[in-house]
Amino acid sequence: MIDPSFKPSKLVKKAPHKAPDPLEISLQDSYSLCQPQLKPPFPLTIPSPAEYSKLNLAIAYGILTDPHNSKDHLTHLHSIVIDGYDLFTTTLLSLSTRSYPKLLDSPRSQLLYVTNKLVQVSANKVDALLITLLRQIISGNISETNLWLCSKLLEILMSNWDCLVDEYPMVVTSALFVFLRLLSDHYRLHGAMGFEQLKQMEIRYCIRVLKDCFSLCLQIGRDLVRLLQDLVHIPEFQEIWKGLLDNIVQLYQIRTPSRYFLLRISPEMEAQLRFLLTRVKFGSQKRYQAWFAKKHLCWPGSDTAIIDIVRFICCAHHPSNEIIQSDVISRWAVVGWFLKSCRKHYVEANVKLALFYDWLFFDEKVDNVMNIEPAMLLMIHSLPNYSEITHTLLEFLFLLLENYDVHRKEVIQRGVLAAFSVLVRKGVVPSLEPLTSSRMLAPDLRERLNAFISGLNLGVNVNAPAASCGQQMEVDDGLCHTELSNCS
Repeated sequence: MIDPSFKPSKLVKKAPHKAPDPLEISLQDSYSLCQPQLKPPFPLTIPSPAEYSKLNLAIAYGILTDPHNSKDHLTHLHSIVIDGYDLFTTTLLSLSTRSYPKLLDSPRSQLLYVTNKLVQVSANKVDALLITLLRQIISGNISETNLWLCSKLLEILMSNWDCLVDEYPMVVTSALFVFLRLLSDHYRLHGAMGFEQLKQMEIRYCIRVLKDCFSLCLQIGRDLVRLLQDLVHIPEFQEIWKGLLDNIVQLYQIRTPSRYFLLRISPEMEAQLRFLLTRVKFGSQKRYQAWFAKKHLCWPGSDTAIIDIVRFICCAHHPSNEIIQSDVISRWAVVGWFLKSCRKHYVEANVKLALFYDWLFFDEKVDNVMNIEPAMLLMIHSLPNYSEITHTLLEFLFLLLENYDVHRKEVIQRGVLAAFSVLVRKGVVPSLEPLTSSRMLAPDLRERLNAFISGLNLGVNVNAPAASCGQQMEVDDGLCHTELSNCS
């Protein structure tokens, strides 16, 4: 039964039985309290700290829910600000992180409007606000609201180009990471004129960053190569790709900072994944996995988000020793479930690439063993009951060894050997014996693994000769490009 005192929110979509959000209550209360002060002429008195806080919340609520008077509210904000807009921007940042998916259409539009205005005045924390909004773009989702967010953020980025490059370079490279990744999904789809215009906006932004700010782009590290290899078929990127080949070994050696992987995981998805990986015990995970899939992987094309999820799990979620030693579900098991959830071959292949990517360039001096642990443990633990998973993963790894970058094959081989070596030396697995001696694997695959690791002195049988995988991958300029649909 609906509570007779229930009042529809002007800010967020809210069911009658849901408790109001504390931030929304604070915004509403401040707006009601300060309403006499929110219309011109504005008072000339200097507010106390408590009054200043209330005014900031009231003005934020007014801008978001009263678009007809938003210019007046902004003028008021500019006239009272004494903290570089820190409190005001922090309020919007908290709202964006916690409630963006629930915002009504008008407040959502107003949030992007005021964000643009805050960039123009170089407000404190506006970079964090922009990055949080970038995270709200959902991979594989071509709904009108999701594509609208893409276009609005691109408009802000391009219209404030000089300011962002000079003052917030991290926003520039973060947006590049996001839109390169989105382009690989968007470019293969065809839709209305607005959708085609969005793709051109994404291309123009990415090309501009890569041409004008390439030294900044190097900060992304090796995952820049992974993203660009999906876009080589787009004419505008072909010249960029050829130029990248001159710096490719340098990029291979730079581990991508974990903050970039958070960009393709919404704050809501991150919280739910971290809950799954820190609180849910083995044997109890199925209902949580089903709930997660219903929430995030139920629409057509949504399984492309699994690529980003696997990179996040491998590179941005490193459990504590206490969690590792507990009965909480392990990262490798969650990755295995996501791998089995892929509905398209090219997505499955890209998920495998995401899982193994750091293996290909592993250097103990710069890389973290936790980034490569899930793939190793997934192969080992799948052997007893799901040996086909181990088999296909090993086959894919050897396919990458032979074909990922044929002109720099020795770099790839050195990285994978280093990965196997450190996994044993660090005690992730006591030895490679389960793989090298398993009768669950095809003899030629077993022999090839033994031959490959023969120089590592890990105490395994290495007398068998190498054997061919018998599979090929399309190669261009020495580097294999997805679609990797033949590699799954």
